[in-house]
This record gives sequence, structure tokens and C-alpha cells, in this order.
Amino acid sequence: MPAVFGEFNVILAYVFGIILIYLLGRMFLMPIKLIFRLIYNALIGGVMLWFLNFAGAHIGFNIAVNPITALIAGFLGLPGVILLIVFKVFIV
Repeated sequence: MPAVFGEFNVILAYVFGIILIYLLGRMFLMPIKLIFRLIYNALIGGVMLWFLNFAGAHIGFNIAVNPITALIAGFLGLPGVILLIVFKVFIV
């Protein structure tokens, strides 16, 4: 009987190791996904803000690029640029 318990301990150790590797990988992968999402939103928001200012220059519509508008466009992406447009049209 002792041989059966020895094999069971090895199998249990492998299962525990696989679960531990999965959890560690998941723990380190989540911040990377968040960073890539923020980079993606920042790129989309910056390009849209640049395009809006480029196209809006012909009709006299522009949004000043300062740290606040850059953060809004960077964190929120396209919805942030739309929010800035709505704010500019209705508030300012």
C-alpha cells in the first residue's frame, strides 16, 4: 500500500504545480492586458483628437490639446473624444 500513496502524492504535486503555474500566469497576465488596453485607447484617442483638429481647422472647430484633454482621450479612447466634442459644443 505505501507505493500507491507515493504515486498519489506525486500526482497531487503535479496537479498542485499546474494550478500554481496557472494562477501565477493569470496574475501576471492581467496587468499586461490592462497596460495594452490603455496603450490602445491612448493611441486611438490621440489619433482621433489629431484628426478632429486637422479636419476641424477648415471649419474653425478645434479642441485644445493639453494634459486634461490628452488624459481624457487617452484613458477613454473614442468615447473620450466624443465626450470632448460634446463638452466643446454644449458647454464652451
